Amino acid sequence: MCGIVGYIGHRPAWDIIVKGLKRLEYRGYDSAGIALINQEKGLRTYKKAGKVSDLEAFAADVDKAGSIGMGHTRWATHGAPSDRNSHPHSSGDRRLSIIHNGIIENYAILKEALQAKGHEFRSDTDTEVLIHLIEEIQASEKLDLFESVRIALKEVVGAYAIVVMSEDEPDVLVAARKASPMVIGVGDGEYFIASDASPIIEYTKNVIYLKDNQIAYVKKDELVIKGTDNIVDTPYIQELELKLEMLEKGGFDSFMLKEIYEQPRSIRDCMRGRIYPKEGKIQLGGLNEYADKLKNIDRIIIIACGTSWHAGLVAEYLIEEYARVPVEVEYASEFRYRNPIITEKDVVIAISQSGETADTLAAIELAKEKGATILGVCNVVGSSIPRSTHAGAYTHAGPEIGVASTKAFTAQVTVLTLISLFLAEKRGTLGQTQRVQLLTELEEIPALVEKCLEANEHILSIAEKFKDATNCLFLGRGTGFPVALEGALKLKEISYIHAEGYPAAEMKHGPIALIDEEMPVVVIAPQNSSYEKVISNIQEVKARKGQVIAIVTEGDKEVKKMADYTIEIPAANEAFLPLIATIPLQLLSYHIAVLRGCNVDQPRNLAKSVTVE
Repeated sequence: MCGIVGYIGHRPAWDIIVKGLKRLEYRGYDSAGIALINQEKGLRTYKKAGKVSDLEAFAADVDKAGSIGMGHTRWATHGAPSDRNSHPHSSGDRRLSIIHNGIIENYAILKEALQAKGHEFRSDTDTEVLIHLIEEIQASEKLDLFESVRIALKEVVGAYAIVVMSEDEPDVLVAARKASPMVIGVGDGEYFIASDASPIIEYTKNVIYLKDNQIAYVKKDELVIKGTDNIVDTPYIQELELKLEMLEKGGFDSFMLKEIYEQPRSIRDCMRGRIYPKEGKIQLGGLNEYADKLKNIDRIIIIACGTSWHAGLVAEYLIEEYARVPVEVEYASEFRYRNPIITEKDVVIAISQSGETADTLAAIELAKEKGATILGVCNVVGSSIPRSTHAGAYTHAGPEIGVASTKAFTAQVTVLTLISLFLAEKRGTLGQTQRVQLLTELEEIPALVEKCLEANEHILSIAEKFKDATNCLFLGRGTGFPVALEGALKLKEISYIHAEGYPAAEMKHGPIALIDEEMPVVVIAPQNSSYEKVISNIQEVKARKGQVIAIVTEGDKEVKKMADYTIEIPAANEAFLPLIATIPLQLLSYHIAVLRGCNVDQPRNLAKSVTVE
């Protein structure tokens, strides 16, 4: 959840850290803080509740000298957002400092033991317990910083990415990770540490992704990586594909709007080099090794959270339709706490934009223990889920900075569509003629998405009518049902309007009781196999004076007679409806949120990557 930046080298650390924290603020924006060391002033810490800009204002006149430091943006777990709960946290003697992303699950037991030894705590956080533990070990066993951290982490239960500094070793940073992401950028006489690559790309493209249970000893001209078992590991340095311009707004008012408008490109990038419409072929290199196994599987289980779970629901329809394999879609957060029945003939598909979702990672490990083959669908190269799965496919959507997922969702749906057709080809359940037709139509989807974006001004006018709504219902059938769920999630995430998505046929089983003249109802109503049924649902809403906003196929006349407002989308194959119908719902949510004065890129209480339970 939280954002971490560390620097050691020859440049002013403050400037690098502040810029990096701003790029990481989508990971947490409850508070921010920075710790610096220089030879004359020692260890200094500046922290403030609020955003990075609040920290900058608070520290406008302080001494910022130093070429070694670390910074943090917080998403609160233990302890409410406040100055005293902000990171970095200090040891009792204030000679050690730590920043931390994750949760120390046994912090209460550790805290009680430390208090018995005379330690006093200044915050409500689990993180402060860890720095006091390191201090206690260092003092009692007379160890250097690295060894103190290594031994302390053996006593810790939980997830962490940490950076630790010591006034007594002013030229050293110690970093470690377990079940929480951390990357080290390799420069010329300098190193950069961060939660992800976004703060690093401006300075170097060469990075090392720390693995679980690795600890890094970092000086400006030296890097040593060991496991918690104290055995030296040889790091693998890889080159980033990320470009700096991908991290900027590019003239848009927000990252979310930019990312909505990037979808024609991101969907096209998902398909590039993977589809051959004339031959009816799908090439997914990451799955080729398992092609024979995929021919004979009994079942597919999809595990995901949030928006990724909605993408999994779309995949359920497509895989069962085309590959004729039974599919179950599970919330990873629930799956991991059951005792699911899984066999070696099952395939588990794990979906995550960040590749670091804690519940999804835990669910992967559970499924692996039971012998299943695990495939990953992920956006971030080098993240934990691609490293934990047997095979998979990247979405290639590019970095998504807005907390509410937009292009990541359509990219996931695109890749899952390709996987469904890949499975159908390998299993012989879909003839070449059908594959040629489907792939030819799929190739046209980016152009159709561009056409959907042309309705932006019309959608804004509708948003103005509903910006003061307190509730909203979204209805859809077939693949329109996951679209309804995703539309409702977007609206509630960024505008704070209560919204729910339902299968349209389920409206009569409860939600219809909510409908009155104050209730906007968004209906996914394209001209497909469910069209007549959806018309009946619209009539039921109108009979109860509900206000209908309908997503309709271009040229539709029947729904237009009934609905209060319509948004047209291009005609397309029913299988590809989610890639098109989602676009106007994203724009509708965006405009309503902006009109309500909400921060669409950093909605309250949310962070981009859920790396803790």
